[in-house]
Amino acid sequence: MKYVAERKLLFSEKGGQCTKELVIKISEPFVVNQNDVKFPTDGVTSGCHVEIEGLDESGFNLYGMDSLQAINLASNVEPLLERLSNKYDFFWLTGEPYFDE
Repeated sequence: MKYVAERKLLFSEKGGQCTKELVIKISEPFVVNQNDVKFPTDGVTSGCHVEIEGLDESGFNLYGMDSLQAINLASNVEPLLERLSNKYDFFWLTGEPYFDE
């Protein structure tokens, strides 16, 4: 799979001191095959795969009406990180907190 964008962060378990690297990767968009999904497609409907390296989380696909919307939805990693922030603290590679407190 070819990835077109990635974000590298550091993370630790909530309140922990040990940080590890996390990489979120976004694949290039692909046209969705009707046999692979349970919603109607039109030959333009596209998806992007989001891969999470470093955490015990599975990758997933996000879908859009076209490739531009698929990339836009997949690149918005804030909701994913906010959901995971119940368990983890996230930091930029510089050590600064990812989320403003």
